[in-house]
Amino acid sequence: MNHYKETIRLGVPIMLGQLGIIVVNFADNIMVGHHSTQELAAASFVNNFFNLAFIFGMGFSYGLTPIIGRLFAQGKKEEAGAVLKNSLVINFIVGILLSLCMLFLLFNLDWLNQPKELYPYILPYYILQLFSVVFAMLFNSFKQFSDGTTDTLTPMYIMLSANVLNIIGNYFLIYGHGGFPEMGLTGAGISTLFSRILTFAVFLLLFFNRKKYAIYLQGFRSTRICKEKIRSLVRLGLPVGFQMGVETGSFSLSVIMMGWIGSIALAAYQVAGVITTLGFMFYYGIGAAVSIRVSNFYGSDNPAEIHRAVKAGFHIMLCSMLSFVAFLLLFRAQIGYLFTPEEDVVRLVAIFCWPMMLYQFGDALQILYANALRGITDVKYMAKVALLCHFGLALPIGYLCGFVLDWGALGVWCGFPISLTTLGILLWFRFSRLLREKELN
Repeated sequence: MNHYKETIRLGVPIMLGQLGIIVVNFADNIMVGHHSTQELAAASFVNNFFNLAFIFGMGFSYGLTPIIGRLFAQGKKEEAGAVLKNSLVINFIVGILLSLCMLFLLFNLDWLNQPKELYPYILPYYILQLFSVVFAMLFNSFKQFSDGTTDTLTPMYIMLSANVLNIIGNYFLIYGHGGFPEMGLTGAGISTLFSRILTFAVFLLLFFNRKKYAIYLQGFRSTRICKEKIRSLVRLGLPVGFQMGVETGSFSLSVIMMGWIGSIALAAYQVAGVITTLGFMFYYGIGAAVSIRVSNFYGSDNPAEIHRAVKAGFHIMLCSMLSFVAFLLLFRAQIGYLFTPEEDVVRLVAIFCWPMMLYQFGDALQILYANALRGITDVKYMAKVALLCHFGLALPIGYLCGFVLDWGALGVWCGFPISLTTLGILLWFRFSRLLREKELN
């Protein structure tokens, strides 16, 4: 029973922090969608491509958590502060590289053959998202450091506070209330950029001024940038970032196929993407808690407790998955109205809910065991099988069903239930085999 309590204690603040992000995405899309359907379609295009950068960056920063978790379990807090300093440096570099990649895409938008009427909305919103990448990466370092020390509350409070300010900013800047100009989608982008800068700035101030961080700060200040620590962070973070990136990439590349179908399909895909992210973030919270606990037990060489922690996480994850599927089943026909009054978009969102329900178990399973493998620092395998499942199954099946079989927008979704379930099963087998080998040794 203690494993369930501890997983929930760690996981709920992570879930609430991520839920705050979802609420902001909901608010962004609801406000933008009621401002204009074209702006909602433009937001779909930009957000799905930047999700690729942000999710890869978040995954890359995950390399810090198991390292901090082991050091925390061993009482080496000054060394944990030293690792944080190195993490900030490498995350800053990765943030710059991601920004350059997204800038290259901006200069070559014509390659993607999207509706020309969306370009006036896409360009300013895209540029604002571009400026926020580095700040998101720097915040990720502090968040993963805090999670690794089992303090999941501080990041939650920071994220929720920034998200509230984001929504307030949306109200003023999208519609032009309070004497501000009516900026539509561009206003949403300005508000989001400000909130991402704020999350990093607040955590930075807390780290340098709160007593609870004093011992970590000693290690932070006394250490120099170390190639070995950087190499360790890259070795763990790059495969996780790649694994999460290819999953997001399969969804993002599906946006291009939706754009071939038209603006209605693109807008509906954006709404469905926000909805399905709600389930993903619940699973992510539990998975991150499992990773923290597994890394602690791995640091103290206790495979029996690793097994119990993962089992508890699976049961909690299963309950979350069933609850989300029930939500989709009950409200699939109405949920689209939250985002737009366009009947065609709402009907298409209701249709998209069926394949979403089919892949929830696979999504929950792959998130759980990817995080369990991350906790024991086995990360290269997951990157390989993620590439196989998302690019070898999801995208080809989506193209086949959507365009060869002529199922249209629904067909583009059809690859995800197969790819995510296959990935979850493969990661489950991998973790089970490695844990058995550790128990025998």
